[in-house]
Amino acid sequence: MAFSIALNGRLVSEPPAPGQCLRTYLRERGCFGVKKGCDSGDCGACTVHVDGMPVHSCLYPALRASGRTVATVEGLSEDGALHPVQQAFATARAFQCGFCTPGFVMTAATLDETRGADLTEALKGNLCRCTGYRSITQAVQASHEGRSADEQATTAETTPVAPEAEGVVTGRARFTLDRPVPEGLLHVKLVRSPHRHAIVTGIDAADALAVPGVHAVLTHHDAPAIRFSTALHEHAEENPADTRVLDDVVRHVGQRVAAVVADSEAAAEEGCRRVRVTYRVMPAVSGPEHALSPGGPRVHPGGNIADEVHTAIGDIDAGLAEADHVYEETFRTHRVQQAALETHASLAWQDDDGRLRVHTATQAPHLTRRHLCTVFGLPPQRVRVTAARLGGAFGGKQEALTEDIVVLAALRTGRPVKLEYTRAEEFTATTRHPFQVRVRIAARRDGTLTALRLHVLCDTGAYGNHGPAVLRNACTEVVRLYRCPNITVDGWALYTHNVPAGAFRGYGIGQITFAVESALDELAHMTGLDPLALRRQAYLSPGQPAPAVTADDTPPVADHGITGCLDIIEAARTRRRSGTPSALPGPSWLVGEGMAVTVTHTLPSDGHLAQATATLRADGTYDLFTGAPEFGSQVTTVHRRIAATMLATTVDRIHLRQGDTDLLPHDTGGFVSTGSTLAARAVHDACRALRTAVLEAAAAHTGATPDSCSLGQDAVDCAGRPLPLATLYRAVQETGRPLTATASRDATTGTPGLAANAQWIRLAVDPATGLITLLDSVHASDAGTVLDRRQLRGQIEGAVAQGIGTTLMEDLRTDHHGRVTTPDLRTYPIPHAADVPHTDVRFVPTPGPDQLHCAKPGSEAAFNPVAPALANALRDATGIRFTTLPLRPDAIWAQLNANVPSPPGEPTAAVRSSPVPERPAGG
Repeated sequence: MAFSIALNGRLVSEPPAPGQCLRTYLRERGCFGVKKGCDSGDCGACTVHVDGMPVHSCLYPALRASGRTVATVEGLSEDGALHPVQQAFATARAFQCGFCTPGFVMTAATLDETRGADLTEALKGNLCRCTGYRSITQAVQASHEGRSADEQATTAETTPVAPEAEGVVTGRARFTLDRPVPEGLLHVKLVRSPHRHAIVTGIDAADALAVPGVHAVLTHHDAPAIRFSTALHEHAEENPADTRVLDDVVRHVGQRVAAVVADSEAAAEEGCRRVRVTYRVMPAVSGPEHALSPGGPRVHPGGNIADEVHTAIGDIDAGLAEADHVYEETFRTHRVQQAALETHASLAWQDDDGRLRVHTATQAPHLTRRHLCTVFGLPPQRVRVTAARLGGAFGGKQEALTEDIVVLAALRTGRPVKLEYTRAEEFTATTRHPFQVRVRIAARRDGTLTALRLHVLCDTGAYGNHGPAVLRNACTEVVRLYRCPNITVDGWALYTHNVPAGAFRGYGIGQITFAVESALDELAHMTGLDPLALRRQAYLSPGQPAPAVTADDTPPVADHGITGCLDIIEAARTRRRSGTPSALPGPSWLVGEGMAVTVTHTLPSDGHLAQATATLRADGTYDLFTGAPEFGSQVTTVHRRIAATMLATTVDRIHLRQGDTDLLPHDTGGFVSTGSTLAARAVHDACRALRTAVLEAAAAHTGATPDSCSLGQDAVDCAGRPLPLATLYRAVQETGRPLTATASRDATTGTPGLAANAQWIRLAVDPATGLITLLDSVHASDAGTVLDRRQLRGQIEGAVAQGIGTTLMEDLRTDHHGRVTTPDLRTYPIPHAADVPHTDVRFVPTPGPDQLHCAKPGSEAAFNPVAPALANALRDATGIRFTTLPLRPDAIWAQLNANVPSPPGEPTAAVRSSPVPERPAGG
């Protein structure tokens, strides 16, 4: 039977491969707006139209499309004009990373008046991990009502359309694998361990090599012997070197054992099935307590302690003795996953001159290059690493997980090689660290804190990667908020035979904050104080230095941000209480409210370096080079606007290139919100220096003085004489000194400070089922100077949505063998549009002039207070203190039916006086 489809207005007759889905068929034909997020019909990123109906193309057989009309996001616009839905998404900034946007656009474009009446139902087949859905629903509503999405925003939030918006909404924005297939491309699939802990005693690859199309089976015999950390930090020596590219010891279920390299993914998968691995199974460490048991198994030869932290300020025993109230409880957080919709993926090949090229989904191209050079013994000039736009990151792409395998395969075969993780592989790759935190907190009757003691166990899984840094960051940053003279923190990052844990939004702060802010709420109940009033007493006031948690610590000094957040929450709470009460789903539902506050350091502590280069081009426009790729932080927009302002031009005349190690000498990358702090300042400095150089060159060329010259969009006005920038460029080129400037900013520049975030939530819980409905959500952000209000609001809404998901529903589960039992986005649900409320985001006003140097981290830190705010609201509603995450309906129902709620002000958790051991035994 002849095959043909009408694809975006053109006839395509090449038949699909046997069993091929429509998604891969369309991508092979250059329709890169069709994304892969799940391959199971759960995320909607692959949505296309078949005969005008939206379908998930990952589930739709390509052969079934024969004789039909197929439209992708690339074919939605007509005569060069954006479709109304595309225009609405662009105007409303209804995207951050933009990976899910084509799917949402294609779904929304088919909605009629009936289906569009309930957007939570209409959009239930599409997932977004970045935005919190508010801007998406606004865009869909605006497009159907025939009005601009800006009409739904306040005047303060109405800003120009983001420069990259058109590329995102049309599917032209390129992500990691959105590129033509290199000639001779080979595919890698991985053989993974079925055991938690075992020694590989033999690998028989003969049957695998007999599969047609299989070129190689790589094992630990082919891999470099060097051990390294997959974590990417500026100071790489601080990461534990405990990992090999391929190892003969496996330490968790899903660890890679061998790599099959073949002409197609199907052949590589068949090869994996035929590789015969024999193992000697060893005893396994199941959790942190087991890791510390004397005489237990060792995960690594050096023991089970990856790192430990011990901090003591004041006299903890004296602080406990002088208290009127002491509360102690153990809190547990669970393992969750970043769940970025774009999975980890890498391409590697060698140029004609033998230079190694690596194109990969990374937040830190320069650190990735340094990592690969170390592992494979290559000089930096021989390796070029590039990154396109990333489909989300949330810390998960601050780790080298696929690059080393494709480089090994490319070097061995001499061919281009690709590796793309499946969604199931993502769940064994990198997760958030589970914590167990025992809190002992004490206060006087007036709420003055007298003692805070933390005993922290952090499960870093089979490999250390980010474990030590997460532990240290969490243990130091959390206590910076509190005005307490006596603090003791003892923490351990522990190896277990569980899936590895890595970087995740908040970097450990959220886990310990859940414990401490929950305990602080219990103190409020014990003292009879309002939880907000107690916090005003317990937190730092403006001008007070934070506790010096290490010997060489320079404590940041609190400004108005903490009290500003409390003022916003108090005002919002008052408004909600005096307004019309929210309708409850049923008469028996219990209602409660809760809040929490967190702080983060305004500058990273890992030696972070950001660079930027600005250059005048031949046509009188400008090149701007920065280090980190775009992954939803929208620094693309911010950096171009900063450059345009400094160079007196428009953003369309700023040609931004990112994520390429050939562009800059070095750049640490994009994480810890440095895009809006260090990198933004580097852009500012580079453009300011270029502006000065342009004016000086124009003065020298015309004989005017630099003070009499002013820079305009197309020319320099030299004492009334216009000198076109294109003319100046040619004149300067003849001297051999192009007009360019590079600037750097690192974590040592600037005064360390604190950025605060506060979350207030009002909820209702059904005692008959344990179901929670969120009624109100208010977030206060101490982000300093807000460079783009609407953009940051959207990022904070996304952070709150992610916090709600990881607190109420997300749970990466494993069985008693260590196997992940939630391997997809159906068994590991992330929030849909119906699951998150509208969050009212308010910014703490910045005193004084609006300066770039007043910018603080904003979007990442907004995640941290969500879990304790939810837990405190649940405590207020039920009278029960829930100490373990997630707060799932089954767990809530069990507690509600097993406990009689305590009288108001009385905690149900025991108040204990048993001493906390100075150090656990074992290891």
